[in-house]
Amino acid sequence: MPIDRRRLLTGSLAGAAILAAPVSAYGLDAAQFGVRPGAPDDQSRALQRAIDEAARRRTPLMLAPGVYRAGDLKLPSGAHVAGVRGATRLMLTRGPSLLSSAHAETVTLSGLTLEGGNQPLAEHRGLVHFNTTKSLRVADCVILAAGGNAIAMEQCDGEVTHNAVTGAADNALFCIDSRGVSITANIIRGSGNGGIRVWQSDKRRDGSLIADNQIEDTAARAGGSGQNGNAINVFRAADVIVRGNHIRKAAFSAIRGAAASNIQIVGNNCAALDEVAIYSEFDFENALIADNTIDGARAGISVTNFKEGGRLAMVRGNVVRNIAPRQDDKGNGVGIGVEADSTVTGNTVEKAANIGISAGWGEYLRDVIVQGNVVKQSGIGVAVSVVKGAGTAVIAGNVLAGSRRAAIVGMEWNKVVTGDLALAGAERYPQLRLSGNQVM
Repeated sequence: MPIDRRRLLTGSLAGAAILAAPVSAYGLDAAQFGVRPGAPDDQSRALQRAIDEAARRRTPLMLAPGVYRAGDLKLPSGAHVAGVRGATRLMLTRGPSLLSSAHAETVTLSGLTLEGGNQPLAEHRGLVHFNTTKSLRVADCVILAAGGNAIAMEQCDGEVTHNAVTGAADNALFCIDSRGVSITANIIRGSGNGGIRVWQSDKRRDGSLIADNQIEDTAARAGGSGQNGNAINVFRAADVIVRGNHIRKAAFSAIRGAAASNIQIVGNNCAALDEVAIYSEFDFENALIADNTIDGARAGISVTNFKEGGRLAMVRGNVVRNIAPRQDDKGNGVGIGVEADSTVTGNTVEKAANIGISAGWGEYLRDVIVQGNVVKQSGIGVAVSVVKGAGTAVIAGNVLAGSRRAAIVGMEWNKVVTGDLALAGAERYPQLRLSGNQVM
């Protein structure tokens, strides 16, 4: 094909302009690459050139206030795209994601508003999607109307902090097979299936921190029996800390740890949940659930599934109140329930419709201590399994006030089979030790 002298000259001048584009103290100005705020046309090509050049120079790419229509933008190593907080808006026009990064390092997004327009994304895809990206940072961004996940991270590390995510069709943040991600101080509202998911494909160490986030109105549009509808869901990921989050209104749980060993769920404020507020379930070992406040749920705290290997927990210093099942749901209304190798101490449970504290489920009871708790105005104060094969339990030093049915009873599965053991009859069950309980 003959060489077009005009095209060659134009291309050379454009390349020279890029090479000569000055870098200010704040970074590289995207306008120097023909990126225009408010332009009605798609600016993906010009934006990609600017992103690539800024990453090559290891300097931030600065986007002025305004709207930029684009899609399928790739973030190479060293990319840092920065805007004016609340004023720089990128709107998805095409591609599997608005922004994505793969096999890169030190990628940063800051001060951007990213809009998905509710355009459907592929399953597990994020409006912002990271794959094997190391040392990433997403900070001070607003993400709106993602048609799938707002942010998706696969095999990544880094931090997601001080962002606001509203109206994600799937999850606000879906993090899988990553390590040590810090997810802090984000505001998340109106997610379709989950707020924050930290998952591993197989049981292994994760080490992420989920702290100081505000999460509201989490739905379960995809249905299911608990995999959706959770504000925070930790699955197969060990050594995760969930701390200091404010959670309100979720179709299922505020915090759900499934097969998540060494999980710490500490100091969270949870309200208006439509299932168990805090769950540690299935094949886990070692859960610390401490100093949480729960106000309004079908059940409060559940440490369960000894049958599948769930064991070893400390439930300490929580305040659990206003626990009531729906009219057709007789299995809930329990403030705190544990099964194996667990201590329940220093908690306050008030107005649990059925049971304040439950120790064991059928034969699934082993080495449980219920000590030093206050249970007020509940149906039954403390219930303990006494079926054949159930293990040892100590119930001591609790204050049980205003129990409508009984202070302490023995259960065979979900059936009460004893009188009030706080008054008489405990000697019939040598595996139980009752002492020092105050019934009021």
